[in-house]
Amino acid sequence: MEFKHVIVTKAEGIGWLRFNRPPVNALNTEVVLEIEKAFDWFASQDDVLVIVLTGEGKAFVAGADIPEMSGFTPLQARVFAQNGHRALAKMATIEKPVIAAINGFALGGGCELALACDIRIMSEAAKIGQPEVGLGLIPGFGGTQRLARLVGPGIAKELIFTADAVDAAEALRIGLVNKVVPGDKLIATATEMAKKIAAKGPSAVRLAKSCINRGLDTDLGTGNAYEIEAFGVCFSSGEPAEGTKAFLEKRKAKWS
Repeated sequence: MEFKHVIVTKAEGIGWLRFNRPPVNALNTEVVLEIEKAFDWFASQDDVLVIVLTGEGKAFVAGADIPEMSGFTPLQARVFAQNGHRALAKMATIEKPVIAAINGFALGGGCELALACDIRIMSEAAKIGQPEVGLGLIPGFGGTQRLARLVGPGIAKELIFTADAVDAAEALRIGLVNKVVPGDKLIATATEMAKKIAAKGPSAVRLAKSCINRGLDTDLGTGNAYEIEAFGVCFSSGEPAEGTKAFLEKRKAKWS
């Protein structure tokens, strides 16, 4: 598939999406629509088991394209937000795990992209935050919702109200990211994690993601009921038979 502002590839069970809009990979309408298109493609590729997002250059995504956004009418701003929500919803709900390898600035829409991923790995030199109120805006791609669910409402309100960007150590402390590594180890760490996930039962991983995501939006009893049904569905895939047999035979499982 052809893309202008993102680089989309796949290899060894991993789908890669690299933001490539110099100098800072700012999000404009074209980029947002390309993200949606890329995830439609990833969803159609049976040999893509895990997806990794990262940025080219010094930024992951340093926010929205300010010149484009400055001229929006209220209706255009609403459409832009709708496009962003639709693209990030596809990221968040795709059955395959998504890892953000945050190589540099992840601000505004860049932070929201990371929040829509399942796992976040951050370079020691990177910074992340939601600076929108400094421009008289609010986060428009799910930041007011996903950030609070991830780090709690108090921390989310502090980050959004102050517009402060935090460094990697603070992001790790508040639970905004899973892991912090040196910049030169970032892609290797993300690749290693992606390969580890890809080596597990693919249907089981997808069902586990679905259970977690659905459970977060409901009460414990409903979430547990969904898990019971998903546990049963696992056995229709044939993976438990192969996985348990491989364990007993002390060998690696061979997933079909």
